[in-house]
Amino acid sequence: MTQRSSIDIHRETPHDARRAADKAGRVARQAGTNPASVALMRFGYGAKGVVYLILGGLAAKAAIGAGGATTDPKGALHALDIGTAGKLLLGLVAVGLFGYAFWNVVRAILDLDHRGKEAKGIITRIAFGVVALMYTLLGLTALQLATGTGNGGKSTDATTQDWTARFLNTPFGTPLVILAGVVVLAIAGALAIEAYRAHFQQYLKSGDLPETVRHLMVIAGRLGYGALSVVFAIIGIFLIVAASQHNAGQAKGLGGALQQLAQEPFGPFLLGIVALGLIAYGAFSLAEARYRRLGSS
Repeated sequence: MTQRSSIDIHRETPHDARRAADKAGRVARQAGTNPASVALMRFGYGAKGVVYLILGGLAAKAAIGAGGATTDPKGALHALDIGTAGKLLLGLVAVGLFGYAFWNVVRAILDLDHRGKEAKGIITRIAFGVVALMYTLLGLTALQLATGTGNGGKSTDATTQDWTARFLNTPFGTPLVILAGVVVLAIAGALAIEAYRAHFQQYLKSGDLPETVRHLMVIAGRLGYGALSVVFAIIGIFLIVAASQHNAGQAKGLGGALQQLAQEPFGPFLLGIVALGLIAYGAFSLAEARYRRLGSS
């Protein structure tokens, strides 16, 4: 009798496991697609848009010699940290950045963008996870500044140089840093392709999107992805330079890439073009907050 019961339990286990997995999947999908979650994720796109508008605006002012600075998203958050109103806005931005990080976790796990389970789709979904981590850290920076509990930590330049130095001091550090540079260059290439092909259109809510708005969004998206491709290309190149010269100080983050661009021939002009692209990307993200398909919406 006992032996038969054990066999029955053993036979039922795979079915029970599948049923439990299906239930967990349904619960996760409901959590990631309910109205409150979708509202938070839309707020995330808006917060990201604010960060890039400030980032691009500061770079544009630097390009025309009207003050400003070549900085990174953390620097853009610091620019908001002015008075009580600035801290309140930083608190809202922090919530939004956590929302955008949450959206990237959701679409990585549940594949709401239908990227698939082939190699390309899996790599893309892993990238969403990395983006989620980045925006979680950026959200923490905004929260620290809003609450006065910290200065947000190091810039992307300092962080990139620190990690590059750590890797260069390992036995296989040089090829690893070169590989990282190649990966960043591949990301730059993917961004350039996105700027050209504008695949992002397929994720917009076609039924609610006026044609004029769609046209403007496509222009802004292309300019934004194009600007980001230039920035990532510079970051990737200087990672390879840092590895080849065994000098972590050559590595650059986003702010350093913009500064490097300003130092090139016709630098202010080139910086101005990229700055306008970053502003366009910010505007595009704000529009995505309204017209991006999220979950079942």
